[in-house]
Amino acid sequence: MAKAPLDGIRILEVEGIGPGPFAAMMLADLGADVIVAHRPRTGPAIGIKERPVIDRGKRSIVLDLKGNEDRDVFLGLMKGADGLIEGFRPGVMERLQLGPADCHAINPRLVYGRMTGWGQDGPLATQAGHDLNYLSVAGALWAVGREGQGPSVPPTVVGDIGGGALYLVSGMLAGFLSAARTGMGTVVDAAISDGAAHMQNLLLSIEGGVEDAASRRTNPLVGAHWSRTYACADGRHISVQCLEPKFYTVFLDRMGLSDDADFRSNQFDAVAWPRLSERLSAMFLEQDASHWDAVFAGTDACVARVLSPKEAQTHPHNQERGTWLETSDGLQAAPAPRFLDREPLKAQKISERNAHGVAIRAALAAGDGWSRH
Repeated sequence: MAKAPLDGIRILEVEGIGPGPFAAMMLADLGADVIVAHRPRTGPAIGIKERPVIDRGKRSIVLDLKGNEDRDVFLGLMKGADGLIEGFRPGVMERLQLGPADCHAINPRLVYGRMTGWGQDGPLATQAGHDLNYLSVAGALWAVGREGQGPSVPPTVVGDIGGGALYLVSGMLAGFLSAARTGMGTVVDAAISDGAAHMQNLLLSIEGGVEDAASRRTNPLVGAHWSRTYACADGRHISVQCLEPKFYTVFLDRMGLSDDADFRSNQFDAVAWPRLSERLSAMFLEQDASHWDAVFAGTDACVARVLSPKEAQTHPHNQERGTWLETSDGLQAAPAPRFLDREPLKAQKISERNAHGVAIRAALAAGDGWSRH
């Protein structure tokens, strides 16, 4: 079996929160050697676990980038790195004299990844914000909710991970390919608002997709009776999303509605959706979720019970693929995507903060700060 895809790639990460560390974790999952420069702490971090999953597979060193000695250590590591990831507001790394120009003067091949909410320029660039704000301005929150209701609050994976981390990863990978071809690095400006807006191109490709206030009520993925969740008698929920007519037909058959003209003829009639949703709501409330699991098992009706991560771990499909892992560090999702010509990627250990600080400093003093020995 071949080595991990990013074996030999070296990433220096400046500790941040959310999408930046997630992107670095994903690169580590893919085989990159990631050293995270954790910042000195005077107490526990608020809202963040002491050993978060997003630090798995990384080596840790605590560095005070405002101190000359630690700054020299950072520069020494950066000199041998293929990529750097930071998530400060625009200008912060420049004030530390660690911006792209400073780093490229030392390491021209460096792919410098910048993870922000608003990007490196524009009127909002230096303004504070969070996932919900970026999605709002990007036009991505508009579709999250039905007509007559305010947009719901999606989990941060939509902006931080979907629009942020994954776009940073794709930008870093493109940068590595370019550096290998040209010998020159680049600066990746990954803004959550940009990525979240870019993701809307899929919705804009769907007939009735959300473009303005008038089209919001006609977007089938938002308002259709066949694209939503339904509560069951036991308080659990079932998801339904049978978009294609052939799958919708299977759904109606399993629900005993094949001969119901109202359902048969109005799959794409936005006027009928509220009425049909009410009827389905009443039907699903008559039985527990386990009943509906049995009704739709093995079919192409595109129906599935809504599971928690802990429950998802025990689902037969996830068990066979090893999608969820119970590790000594707790429940984790396995690395993704998979490469079928290689050994399965493994979830690496989560190191204590500064666990590798002494060894990294010693290796750097000996001439190679990236040495693992």
